[in-house]
Amino acid sequence: MPQILPSGWRELAVTGAAAREIETLHLFAARLPDALTVFHGVHWTRLEDGFSVYGEIDFIIVAPNGRMLLIEQKAGFLSETPDGLVKNYPGRTEHVRQQMLQMVDGLAARFDKGGGGRPDIDYLLYFPDYKVKDPALAGIEPSRVVDAGNRTRLVELVTQLLPVTPETAQYGRVRKFLGDMLQLTPDTSAMSGRAEELVTRLSQGLAVWARQLSFTPFRLRVVGTAGSGKTQLALAEYRAAIDAGKRPLYVCYNRPLADHVQQLVPPGGRVGTFHMLCDSFARETGMAPDYSAPGAFAEIEKVFDSASLPESWMHDVLIIDEGQDFAESWRDAMLRLLHPEGRALWLEDPMQNLYGRAPVPLPGWVTLHSQANYRSPRQIVDLLAGIIPDSERIQPASPFIGPDVERLVYPSGDAVAMAEATKQAITRCLAANFARSDIALLSFQGRAHSALLQADRLGQHTLRSFTGDYDLLGVPIYRDGQLLAESVYRFKGQSAPAVIFTEVDFEALDDRTVRKLFVGMTRARMKLVLVLSERAAALLEGSFQAHGAA
Repeated sequence: MPQILPSGWRELAVTGAAAREIETLHLFAARLPDALTVFHGVHWTRLEDGFSVYGEIDFIIVAPNGRMLLIEQKAGFLSETPDGLVKNYPGRTEHVRQQMLQMVDGLAARFDKGGGGRPDIDYLLYFPDYKVKDPALAGIEPSRVVDAGNRTRLVELVTQLLPVTPETAQYGRVRKFLGDMLQLTPDTSAMSGRAEELVTRLSQGLAVWARQLSFTPFRLRVVGTAGSGKTQLALAEYRAAIDAGKRPLYVCYNRPLADHVQQLVPPGGRVGTFHMLCDSFARETGMAPDYSAPGAFAEIEKVFDSASLPESWMHDVLIIDEGQDFAESWRDAMLRLLHPEGRALWLEDPMQNLYGRAPVPLPGWVTLHSQANYRSPRQIVDLLAGIIPDSERIQPASPFIGPDVERLVYPSGDAVAMAEATKQAITRCLAANFARSDIALLSFQGRAHSALLQADRLGQHTLRSFTGDYDLLGVPIYRDGQLLAESVYRFKGQSAPAVIFTEVDFEALDDRTVRKLFVGMTRARMKLVLVLSERAAALLEGSFQAHGAA
């Protein structure tokens, strides 16, 4: 197989012109000689539109003697005009041959200016969907065209124009020139930002059509899987309330999620966990909670649920997130804060129920289901299909296939080996050009049972993790560190470009274990590394093989 640069093209699931270029790369990978090198422009950072490695050139293939073959691929319909063959785009027209020749001359001049001398360059025009009727009218030399009529000869023509010869010094100069020009070192931050932007746009579909629903009173329950767009819906509802001069209230189960959402929403509303609200209300009414005393949380719940509410605590929009973790009594306490004519949304995912609570009854509410996961790469969703029940099966809807899920195994019960495997996982993420700020270390264990979450550092890496203590205002206290380390429980509702799911150790693949695996694995937006005990790895491998997942 020839070397294809940049790598990572197999990890994309794309549509449109980019998909056609990916098809061509698969053809080159399967049939071109090993001695050739293919430079291409179908990569993460311009995923939607496809793009070219240089101007209008989609592929540059280099032979061992340094000879370059430039290929411009034009999918779809073209027009043969008196001025030559053209490709029409919205608002513009491209003259195919003219632009190709300009690109050949421009590339040659740039190479020459860099001290490489005049390069040996040839070109092909590839039209996989269109047959050129009159090459003379189109202004194209027939020998330099591969169209729908002879597309099966593409590889044959490439190999004729680039015969395999002994490697020369010119080959090294061309490789260096193209490598420098294309900046082939992966920019993972750019990939991650682009991926998040595209996934956010796709998952906003739920926010768009769910907010078109109209009924009175507005009581909407959304049962949506991880990455289906529940957060986008919640944020859209919150911002719309602010824009309309109303007061929204966003309530979730986890404090880290509440702190994260607080950074995303405009001022004018209220964000918190149920117990944060209870605490604030207790302090406003003159009660100073003592969390070192037994039953402190039950006491503030009782006060919050029974006291009369001032107008300052009434809201026009109520958004409940992580509803699968709420107790039934919390439902009633929250609804007390909503004006009778207000809007209420209850967002939940049964697969993320980690506390074994029964679903909260919501009689009279409209229920909307969404099982498409836009956030998690398809490799992860396909792997999860091997362990989650058919009744909870989710639809892989991400535009990214994603890299293979890496698995590092350590001897069961060996905390030192677990730490070493986790350090190796960090090294692999850093080697893949993820910044430390892109990486989240998630422990399968709760904080009290986690060796990782009790540590200040892991090798050379300092860890930012919750100490278990709170300040006088009830704000969680974190250790200072370079890498975020959290339990799977506390990171629920959030995500990261690269997730290292570690301390994964269990004796049986029961319902609770499957839910924890589902939550942890679906936090990854791009890369996932599993650090598993031997017994956990064996149980998972058996389940994956039984369901055909690799």
